Amino acid sequence: MALLIHSVFRVLSWLPLPVLHVMGWLLGWLSFALSARYRRRLFAHAAQAGYPRRVALASVGESGKLVTELPRLWLGRPVRIEWAGAELIEATQTPGSGVLFLTPHLGCFEITAQAYARRFGAARPMTVLFRPARKPWLRELVANARSRPGLQAAPTTLSGVKQLMQALKAGEAVGLLPDQVPPAGLGVWAPFFGRDAYTMTLSARLVRAADVQILLSWGERLSWGRGYRVHVRSFDAVNGGPLSAQPDEAARQINLAMEALVRECPAQYLWSYDRYKTPNRSAHSLR
Repeated sequence: MALLIHSVFRVLSWLPLPVLHVMGWLLGWLSFALSARYRRRLFAHAAQAGYPRRVALASVGESGKLVTELPRLWLGRPVRIEWAGAELIEATQTPGSGVLFLTPHLGCFEITAQAYARRFGAARPMTVLFRPARKPWLRELVANARSRPGLQAAPTTLSGVKQLMQALKAGEAVGLLPDQVPPAGLGVWAPFFGRDAYTMTLSARLVRAADVQILLSWGERLSWGRGYRVHVRSFDAVNGGPLSAQPDEAARQINLAMEALVRECPAQYLWSYDRYKTPNRSAHSLR
C-alpha cells in the first residue's frame, strides 16, 4: 500500500499546479455533495463568524485544492511564491532570539513553512509541529515529505515539544497551527468568532521557555494555479501588545489574531474543520 500511494503521489507531483487545483475544486464539490455533515458544519461555522453562505460556498473548492496540491508541494518542482511582509522576518534576525510563527487553517498552510525554508532556512532553520498520519503506510511519506533543507518536522508528542523548545532556545524558528484542537488537558476554552473553542496553550509555554518573537503568517492560494503569496504579520501589531503569560488570556489573544487573519481572506479558510469539538485523549497526544 505504501509503495502504491507513493507512486500515485509521485505521478501527481508532475502535473502543473493549475491542473491539480482544477482537480481539487472538483474534489471539494464532490465532498460537499456527498456529505450532509460536511455541509452542516461548513455553513454553521461560517455563520458563527458572521459570513453569508456565499463565502462558505467559495471555500468548498479551496478545501479540495488543499488536498490535491500536496503531491506537488511534497514531491514536485518548486512552485512560484510571492511575499508580503518578508521584511518582518528579516527584522527578527537577532542572535539568540527564536521566532514563533502562528498560522491558521487558512489558504495553503503547507506552503508557509516551505517558503520560509527556501528563503530563510539556511540562516535560521525552522521546525514545524505536525500530527502524524494515523495510517502507518502514510506516516512515513508525510514525515519525509515535510522534512527538507532548512525545515524539520516534529510530531505532536512530548519529544516533539522538546524539539520545538530546543529549536527556539537555539535561536531558530518554529511553526504552529494554533487553531488546531489539542488533546484534552493541553488547552483552555477561549472564544473563537464568538463561541468557545478548545485552544492549545503550547504557544504560551514556548514563549515562556525561551526568548521568542512572534509572527503571524498564512499562504494565499493565487487564482488559476499561479502559485502562492505568503503573508507575514506582526503579532504585537495585530494584537495590540505582546502575548500574555497567563494561559487563558494568551489563548484569547491568539484566537483574536487568528480571526484577524481569517478576515483577510475568509473564502480560503477551512470552515469545515471541526474547530469547536470537545477534545479526546489520543495515542499521539502531548503527554
